[in-house]
Amino acid sequence: MNGSKYELYGRPEAPADLNQEFMTVQETAFVLGCSVPTVRRRLQALGIKSTPGRRILTSKQDRLDIHNASRTEPRQRRRAGRRLPIAA
Repeated sequence: MNGSKYELYGRPEAPADLNQEFMTVQETAFVLGCSVPTVRRRLQALGIKSTPGRRILTSKQDRLDIHNASRTEPRQRRRAGRRLPIAA
């Protein structure tokens, strides 16, 4: 099975027109400047459903909602791992 098709599915891609009404998740991630999984998580958090076997398309209003939700959410910071002393 050729995995190259699915490798590109998770990468943001530039849309043909930045002002088009509907965009794929990959184009939305490019416009919002985030990753595809982040867009998917935000769509799920906003309750935007998808149909199995179909591409998810976002409207201009959906993109605005995602952008506004991302501005109001506090960012989660990673905790530094516990450092162990160097053995002599």
